[in-house]
Amino acid sequence: MSLILVTNDDGVDAPGVQALFAAMAGLGRPVLVAPDRDNSASSHSLTMSRPLRVRQIGPDRYAVDGTPTDCVTIGIEKVLSERPVLVVSGINPGGNMGDDVSYSGTVSAALEGTMLGVPSLAVSIPGEAPFHFETAATFARQLAGEVLARGLPRDTLLNVNVPNCVAAEVSGVEFTRQGRRVYSDAIKDTFDPWGRKHYWIGGGTAAWDQGEDTDAMALARLAVSITPLHFDMTNHDVLARLRRDWRLTASR
Repeated sequence: MSLILVTNDDGVDAPGVQALFAAMAGLGRPVLVAPDRDNSASSHSLTMSRPLRVRQIGPDRYAVDGTPTDCVTIGIEKVLSERPVLVVSGINPGGNMGDDVSYSGTVSAALEGTMLGVPSLAVSIPGEAPFHFETAATFARQLAGEVLARGLPRDTLLNVNVPNCVAAEVSGVEFTRQGRRVYSDAIKDTFDPWGRKHYWIGGGTAAWDQGEDTDAMALARLAVSITPLHFDMTNHDVLARLRRDWRLTASR
């Protein structure tokens, strides 16, 4: 039976990844390889300063003392008995839209799978607890089946955000572009018991790109947002202008 690598950034025991692991059964043989603790906002980081430990905690379930990216690369290269047909990351309790994609361990795990040549999805639920993981898990199963049947373009992953509601309240499915979210007042001054100042990053007020075709606006309409992402970060329009207009030399 074909293997499906399941991972996340919230830890191997998180309810979202448990729901996702269960949802992948029947499409293939899901194998869970996830961090042993919360690694939210770890982005696409690899652990290179120390060795990594993998513990089997149950049938087809493994905990890694590293990042989501570590989990995918070690899972594919060392843990799984054969190459997976799919990498599915999530279900993250909290959205991964707009600029948050750059920080997301959930999305970065799918990015690592893509870089290793495996079709990959990242699944998140914007909003606040309680989270309707069953809605997102059911849709993730449907989408995973479609990806297995159709494949994905080279170097492309799907970033999926599912409304935090029961399935009957979801208005539809939209293919969207990555929006922009800019935070203000996101760094808080705090003080320890001795009066020394520290800084806490998180929270703040977010201003969203209001484009109708963005991920955030789709979620505002209670639609599932599917955004194709790729890791070629080159601005090709600017590249063409630089080649055409700029005249630089390496010599003085």
